[in-house]
Amino acid sequence: MQLKQASLLVIDDDPDVLTAVKLLLKTETREVVTEKKPEQIRNLISSRHFDLILLDMNFDSSINTGNEGLYWLKRIREWDADITVVMITAYGDINLAVRSVKEGAADFIVKPWHNERLLETVSESLRRKSSAKNPGQPLSPRLSSPRELLGESEAMNEIFYRIEKVAVTEANILILGENGTGKDLIAKAIHQQSLRSGKPFVKVDIGALTESIFESELFGHKKGAFTDAGVDREGRFETATGGTLFLDEIGNISLQQQAKLLSALQNRQINRLGSNEAIPIDIRLICATNVRLEELSNEKRFRKDLIYRINTVEINVPPLRKRGDDILLLARHFARLYGEKYLKPNVFLEESALDKLMQYHYPGNVRELQYTMERAIIMAEKQGLTSEDIIFSPIETARNPDDPPVETKLSTIERNTILKVIEKNHGNITQAARELGLTRTALYRRLSKYEI
Repeated sequence: MQLKQASLLVIDDDPDVLTAVKLLLKTETREVVTEKKPEQIRNLISSRHFDLILLDMNFDSSINTGNEGLYWLKRIREWDADITVVMITAYGDINLAVRSVKEGAADFIVKPWHNERLLETVSESLRRKSSAKNPGQPLSPRLSSPRELLGESEAMNEIFYRIEKVAVTEANILILGENGTGKDLIAKAIHQQSLRSGKPFVKVDIGALTESIFESELFGHKKGAFTDAGVDREGRFETATGGTLFLDEIGNISLQQQAKLLSALQNRQINRLGSNEAIPIDIRLICATNVRLEELSNEKRFRKDLIYRINTVEINVPPLRKRGDDILLLARHFARLYGEKYLKPNVFLEESALDKLMQYHYPGNVRELQYTMERAIIMAEKQGLTSEDIIFSPIETARNPDDPPVETKLSTIERNTILKVIEKNHGNITQAARELGLTRTALYRRLSKYEI
């Protein structure tokens, strides 16, 4: 269906949003109806026909679930499954918005939006609806992987979808994942699909910056600011002006460094080392870390106010062992790549090699697979690679990263043992002490020591 022929219903409790959408769409569509109260949806769709509903994710309602949009989406699907629904969401509700697509929404847009993007999303959703009714009409794929990212698994398709949605916004992104999963490629893909793509993409391994060079690298310095400062030098914030600043391994910086970074982000300005002149900054921030979010949330390790600042939207990158047949897709890709590089263009993977690749757990993730395939191509003496040609690095641990960690700290082992024995004896301290080979007094001392 063409946008010009469509009748749209817009549901949002913000009158400014309703006004903006109506002004934008009234000349582009046949009809636009706006409504503040989602409770009126059933009356509206039963009394007239709508081709598409733009539905906000959150309302000031009595449901109080924090995901009202999902509730009303389900109701709309029950009342009229033929209506196309596009969700309107804020940065922080991206996870819910992705879930809404899985539950029947055609798409979602992030506010504040660019008008062209909203029109494109609505038009595409209507076209898809029309294509579903007319199978003969060609339908372009919904997801397209960024240039350097490879994957066909459900987990990677969700990442491609998130990249597509967040790239055109100014939201700060936090990319989480193990080492070697390709967090830097995702950061580049977001930049390449953003409105800043024509400006610099500046990567900083921030975790490797010592206290002494942190400010100079990020904020720059004036001549004479310190012993080796022979000339004025701009920092990475200035270099990235108008573009994207990617701070890799941000989970490894000290609390003092975090305070300086937070100040720059809050004030949207920096001071070069040795200067009092404030320089305004205009960057889109993407951060990455291999530290799990629950560990990062420990205030003794990382400031919560900085987490909120850098984590408008988070993207969790799956480890390679959880990507199924993507392992073989990537292995064949690397085989072609290194086959050409080392003048062995006809090399291929035999069944035994494929089986061995699928059985391994890849503690080093995609990076480990890449090096494994390069080594196999270099050492190969025939075109067909077998399991004997696939040799994984002895540097990587033999333990599967999904296995529970083995506790080796003596105090932790003792504390856990005491807890288990007390639980086993249903809280009876006398019986627990006897089983542990301790006196009651000695057991009480340990309970106090370990704050049990």
